Amino acid sequence: MASELANWDPAFKNYAEFEKVLEGFVKLLGECPGCIAGGGDPNCVVRQCCRQKGYATCVECIEMNTCEKLQRVGSSLENLKRIKAAGVDNWAKEMQKRVDAGYCQLDDVTG
Repeated sequence: MASELANWDPAFKNYAEFEKVLEGFVKLLGECPGCIAGGGDPNCVVRQCCRQKGYATCVECIEMNTCEKLQRVGSSLENLKRIKAAGVDNWAKEMQKRVDAGYCQLDDVTG
């Protein structure tokens, strides 16, 4: 994967070393539990909005498609639409199948 990234953009030529540093942080600090479990940026406007409305995720909100907060933070509205259409549990199962088959989110970026 690292060599593929380096071919895509030379800025990634040291990605393998960077990944080792990130793994070190995970060992040191533990994995992020995610926004729902109290991880992530406590000042994130999207996270605050979900908490105020009592939602676990934006897909529960009827205003999701037109939400300025999501557009401001650059969230993937298309991905959220897929989650909303499939349902969180079904989407998670589908993503697990893709991961088991070798999918990596960077595949979406690198083409």
